[in-house]
Amino acid sequence: MKIIILKWALRIAAIAILLLGILVGVVLNPTLLYANKTMIGKFTVYHNQPIDEHLKMRLNDADEILKSSELYDSNLKFDICLNDGSFYPSLLEIFLGNAFALGFTSNKIAICGEANFKDNYVEVNNYKWNLTQLLAHEATHCLVFHKVGFWNSNPVAHHPKWKWEGYPEYVARRNADQIDLVKNIEKLNRSMEKDKIEWGISFADSTISPTEYFVNRLLIQYCIEIKNMTYENILNDTTSEQAIQNQMFDWFTKQ
Repeated sequence: MKIIILKWALRIAAIAILLLGILVGVVLNPTLLYANKTMIGKFTVYHNQPIDEHLKMRLNDADEILKSSELYDSNLKFDICLNDGSFYPSLLEIFLGNAFALGFTSNKIAICGEANFKDNYVEVNNYKWNLTQLLAHEATHCLVFHKVGFWNSNPVAHHPKWKWEGYPEYVARRNADQIDLVKNIEKLNRSMEKDKIEWGISFADSTISPTEYFVNRLLIQYCIEIKNMTYENILNDTTSEQAIQNQMFDWFTKQ
């Protein structure tokens, strides 16, 4: 009996490994689930429907934003996977959760929400995220992975969420109403004065940032612009999130 159980256990394990290998292969090769791919500069766009004429501008603008990052690598190329009929974005969400978009490994970006390339936003549950900034956010995740490697990237490395999501937000949010730290903290304080903290912080272009991500961004902005830390310093620093937040608000009260 024990031998039979062991044989079945080995068979099941072998099947699981095989299925996992197939899944990883599909995720790393999006061309398997798309009808077309088109090269736009350093971007390889995977799509089923004809590409919107505004996409090239959004990609180029996102790349310009990325140049502000200390991790920017002009030689890095990206795969952009559109949500235009392929099962690929939904497959990723099964394992990674619902998202506006997902950036992973050193070059893969999947748009999961409904993209409006002309008006420059991606929509999920009636919330709109600036498309150019979303592309820059997810591409920054790729830059980080490219820099620090698999073992020092989340979810393996378990970096605090404020560090992992705050830096892509810091790089990406470059509109005029997003760059001043004092005004950003004032905006956060106004949102916290309400009876119920809203899910998203609104910007002048009618898009949002999730409030949690907005706070994460402020902490990164404080560390980089006020404490003169690099992102590598931040990842390696052991100061708690609460302590950084206390330092930031203490600095703010003195302005």
